[in-house]
Amino acid sequence: MHSGIGARALRKEDARHLKGKAQFVGDIKIPDTWEAAFVRSPLAHARLVAIHKPAGAEAQVFTAADMPDLKPIRCESTLPSYKMSDYPALARDKVRYVGECIALCIAPTRAEAEDLAEAVRVDLDPLEPVVNVGTALKDGAPLLHEEWNDNLFLTTRHDGDLSEARARATVVIERNYETARQAMNPMEGKGVLAHWDHKAEQLIVYTSTQVPHLIRTGISECLGLDQGDVRVIAPDVGGGFGYKCVLQPEELSVSWVARKTDRPIRWTEDRREHLTAGANTRQHSYKITAYADDSGRLLGLDADIWVDIGAYSVWPFTACLEAAQAGGNLPGPYDLGAYACRTYSVATNKPAFTPYRGVARPGVCFAMELTMDAIARAVGKDPLEVRCLNLVPGAAMPYTNVTGKFYDSGDYPQAARAAAEMIHAETFRARQKAAAAEGRHIGIGFAAFTEQSAHGTKVFASWGLPLVPGYEQAMVKLTPSGTVEVRSGNHSFGQGLETTVAQVACEWLKTDLSQVKVTMGDTGLTPYSTGAYASRGMVMAGGAVSKAAEELARRLKIHGAHLLQCQPEDVEIRDGAVTDGLSSVAFPEIAAAWYLHPDRLPDDVNTAGLEVTEGYKPDIDTGVFTYATHAAIVEVDPRSGRTEILDYVIFEDCGRRVNPMILDGQSYGGAAQGIGTALFEEVIYDAAGQPLTSTLADYIMPGPAELPHIRLGHMETLSPHTRHGMKGVGEGAAIAPAGAIVNAINDALSGYGVELTQIPATPHRVLSAILNARQAQEARA
Repeated sequence: MHSGIGARALRKEDARHLKGKAQFVGDIKIPDTWEAAFVRSPLAHARLVAIHKPAGAEAQVFTAADMPDLKPIRCESTLPSYKMSDYPALARDKVRYVGECIALCIAPTRAEAEDLAEAVRVDLDPLEPVVNVGTALKDGAPLLHEEWNDNLFLTTRHDGDLSEARARATVVIERNYETARQAMNPMEGKGVLAHWDHKAEQLIVYTSTQVPHLIRTGISECLGLDQGDVRVIAPDVGGGFGYKCVLQPEELSVSWVARKTDRPIRWTEDRREHLTAGANTRQHSYKITAYADDSGRLLGLDADIWVDIGAYSVWPFTACLEAAQAGGNLPGPYDLGAYACRTYSVATNKPAFTPYRGVARPGVCFAMELTMDAIARAVGKDPLEVRCLNLVPGAAMPYTNVTGKFYDSGDYPQAARAAAEMIHAETFRARQKAAAAEGRHIGIGFAAFTEQSAHGTKVFASWGLPLVPGYEQAMVKLTPSGTVEVRSGNHSFGQGLETTVAQVACEWLKTDLSQVKVTMGDTGLTPYSTGAYASRGMVMAGGAVSKAAEELARRLKIHGAHLLQCQPEDVEIRDGAVTDGLSSVAFPEIAAAWYLHPDRLPDDVNTAGLEVTEGYKPDIDTGVFTYATHAAIVEVDPRSGRTEILDYVIFEDCGRRVNPMILDGQSYGGAAQGIGTALFEEVIYDAAGQPLTSTLADYIMPGPAELPHIRLGHMETLSPHTRHGMKGVGEGAAIAPAGAIVNAINDALSGYGVELTQIPATPHRVLSAILNARQAQEARA
C-alpha cells in the first residue's frame, strides 16, 4: 500500500486521541505535584501599591518582589522607531490590562490554590485606561509606558509614488474598514508543568507550545540559566493557532517557583482566563483610497492601517509583526503598480497581541476584497470580472509585487474562475432574481488571497526580530529492528504533521507508514527547530526529513547491495527492502548487519551509519506562496439581520499535496475559524477596559448549525524552490471567509443600498446598516 507523498493516509496521531490515550500537560503525573492559580488584575490600568499575602500561607504565595532575579520578557527589534516594553511575568509597579498576573499561588490542588488566590488582597491606585486606538493616539493620552512619549510601538512606511495613478484614475474609492478583536480558543488552553530533575541537573518544563526550542531559549534567558540546563517538552498539544508560539509569562513564573520550591508545579489555563487574560488578536482599522480606471483596472492604492496591539510586546515576534505583515500583504494577489502605506502599532490597556492563524492577512484580505467589490460597483461590472482583470496572471509568474513579495508559481485568475464555476456563478443572477420574487435576499461574494509560507532567514531578519530561523533540521534513522524513526524539533498540534513527515520519509524509504515512528517537540531528543508557525511545518520540517531520508536511502542501498553481492547502482528500494531483480534483503536484515553483525559488512564500510541528520530551507528566503479564491452564497433576513451561508467553495493551490485528506481537514478547520471572524467572534471591552465577553455565552463561536457544507477544489502548481514542490497551507483557509461572506451580504442587500465595512457582521450590525441606508435614502429624497 502506498504510504508516501499523495496518499490519503489516516493520521497516525488519531488512534491515541480517539482512545483517550493522548497525554496533554494536564494528564502528566509526577509525584508531589502542586497546582498553581494566579491572582490577576481586576483593573485595566493602575499603580500596584501593595500585595497582602494571607497569614500562615506566605510561603505559598509569590509576587514579583519574591523573584528579583527573574528577568522580564524583553523583545528587542532593530526596526527604526521601535519601542521596547518590559513584560514582567508578575506585575511589578503597574498593571496594564485586566487579567495581568500579579501573584502566583500554589497548593496541593487547583481548588485550594484558587481559594488561596481569592484570599490575596491587592491595593491598586486606578489610572485612566486607554481602551482603543483613537484614545491612545490623542495628544495628552495616558501613557502605558511612561518612558515613551506616546503610545506607539512602531510606525512603518511604504512610500510609493501615487502621482501617476491619481492623474489617470477616473474612479476613486475611499473606505474605512474595521475588524474585531478576537480570542483564539484552542481546545486546550495554555498549560505548563515544571520541575527540577536532580539526576539530569535540568529544569524540565512540560508546556503546551508550538515552539519548544524557542521556549527553552526564552526560559533560560529570563531565569539566567544555560540552555543546557533547561529541557522543554511539548507533549500532545490541543491546538495552537499562533497563541502558543510565544513565550508566556506563566511559563516563566511557574518555572521559577518550581526551581525555588524544588517541587513540581503545574498551571493549566481555564476558559475564563483565556477569554479575559489570554492573548487577543486581529483588531485592525483601515483607511483605504483606491485609484482605478473605467475598466476597473486598479492603478494605485493608498492606505493607513492601525493595529490595536495591547499592552506589551511578545517574544520573539514583537508587537509589530502584525502591522508589518499587514502593510506588506495588503496588495495580495493583485497586479498593482503604485502603492503607499503607513502602519501604526498602538499600545492599549488590553492583553498582548499574538500572531493568529493568517497573521494580518484576514484583515488585509477583508479590506482589499471589499475594495475590489466597491470598484466593480463603481464601474458597473461583475466583481469576478474585475478580479480577474487585476489578479496576477499565470503568464507573469514568477512575479515580484509592489512590496517585494516573490510569487513563485501559480495562476491566480484560473483559481478565481474555477471557484466561480464550482459555485455556479454564471446562473446565480437568475437564481437571485427568482429569490427576490419570493421576498428572499441572497447574494454572492468572492475573496482571493495569497499565503506566504515558510519564509526564512532574510525575511525575518528584515522585520528586526530578536530570533531569526535558519536551517530546519531533522533526523531519520533505521532502528536495530529495521523500522524507521524520524525526529523533528517542529511540532504537531492538530495539523497532522506527525503523519505527513512520516509520509515524506516513506517516499524515499518505501516502507509502510506503520513502520515509521515520529518524535517531536522535545528539546532533549530532537534536532533544533524554531518550531511550527507561519505555515512552515510541511515545507521546512518535511524538507529536512526528505533530505535525511534520501541520504538514508542511499546508505541502505550501499549496505543492501553488499549483502546481495551486487553494485549499489543495480538496486532499488521497494516495500521496505533493497531489491535486485528477484533477490532482496529486508530492512531488518540490513539493520542487523549494521548494529549486531558488522562482520557481514566490508572493512571499509561507511562509518556514518544508519542515522542521518540533515538541515534544510528552500533555495529562496522570501517563502513560497499558496493562493486560493473563496466564494460564498448567503441569504440575509432583513427583519432579524441573520445571515445564513447557503453555499461555500474554496479553490486552492498549495503545490504538492502530501496528504489530501489532511489538507482537506486544514481547509475545513480554517474556513470554520474564518466564518467565526466574519459573523460571530468579537472580544468586547467597556470604557474602563473591562472585558465583557468572559464566557462562551458571551463570546460567540460558530457551531455545526452555523457552518455550511464546504466544497473544495484543488490544483497543484509545484513550487520550483522546495522539496517535492510543496507549499505551506496551514493558515490559508482562515484568511478569506470574511471578505467573501461580507461581499455576499452586501450583494444580498444591494437593494437597500447597504455596504457593511465592519466585522463581525452580526445581526445588530446588519440591521443597523439597513436602518442607516434607509435614513440616508430618505434624507436624499
